[in-house]
Amino acid sequence: MKILVTGATGFVGQKVVEKALEKEMEVSAIARNSKLVTQQKSLPQVEWHHGELTPDFDWSACLDGVDCVIHCAARVHQMKEDASVAQKNYDDGNFHSTLNLAHQAQQAGVKRFIFLSSIKVNGESSELNKPFTRTVEQEPEDPYGLSKYKAEQALQTLSKASGLDVVIIRPPLVYGPGVKANFQAMMKWVCRGIPLPLGAIHNKRSMVYLDNLVDLILTCTQHNEAINEVLLVSDDHDISTSELLYQIKKAANSSTWLIPVPMKSFTIAAKLLKKLQIVQRLCGSLQVDISHTKKQLNWQPPISWEQGITETVLFYLNNKNIH
Repeated sequence: MKILVTGATGFVGQKVVEKALEKEMEVSAIARNSKLVTQQKSLPQVEWHHGELTPDFDWSACLDGVDCVIHCAARVHQMKEDASVAQKNYDDGNFHSTLNLAHQAQQAGVKRFIFLSSIKVNGESSELNKPFTRTVEQEPEDPYGLSKYKAEQALQTLSKASGLDVVIIRPPLVYGPGVKANFQAMMKWVCRGIPLPLGAIHNKRSMVYLDNLVDLILTCTQHNEAINEVLLVSDDHDISTSELLYQIKKAANSSTWLIPVPMKSFTIAAKLLKKLQIVQRLCGSLQVDISHTKKQLNWQPPISWEQGITETVLFYLNNKNIH
């Protein structure tokens, strides 16, 4: 089986390529010009191509003989972007470009198209113990989430019209060795031994370890019951911010002190400091229900959440200079 992986130099795409090679799949991969030469040298067994997330890019040179496209590439969050142009840029990078690739894939004889979407299609947060399902209650307000939602809708329409098998996967926060952003920041806080007032946060958040997500993606390349499905994915264990920090502390053998400050105190401080969004990201809930995915594919996450967090922390400790 030959697969084409877009975003093959990214956090998820790199792991997809690695695991696909282990399964002895034939792999064609997309990289931007700036990374192409480096990737060709490091993974010569992969057929590397240049690609860009534009609505009119010609993908024909990349699609020859491909059975399944795994579309990991995306235009991700640009925090400082002007709101007046944000939606157009996200639509070009995540909606129009995805549909362009899918159309060309179908015309080239590709059988299956796996689209890595986002749980942001469902929303920014969920009510406690009321996890998101495949059903989208209302269109996302976030420009990134809306662009992914539009792409999902267009792919499903194309599938019905053309017969292209489409699989849509919506992950929540993805973590693993090499993770950046907020997860990396939390590891840095804990590993430096900084006292944290986050010992009494009783929210629930779903996350997915990188290897678990990639296992599902590669399962979907050939599983007949994945065809035309929307699949939610997680480690199948929801965790509070406090539990997450305690698990990081345990894995890092850190002496940091997690102070049990009540949630109400956080909310008051956030309003005074106008930092409500930061508190929401730290203390809000975002749960996903993966029961359909497990039943439909007879699939379970192969790596436990404890092991996933431990591996992530150990990689951080071994590859970062902690001051």
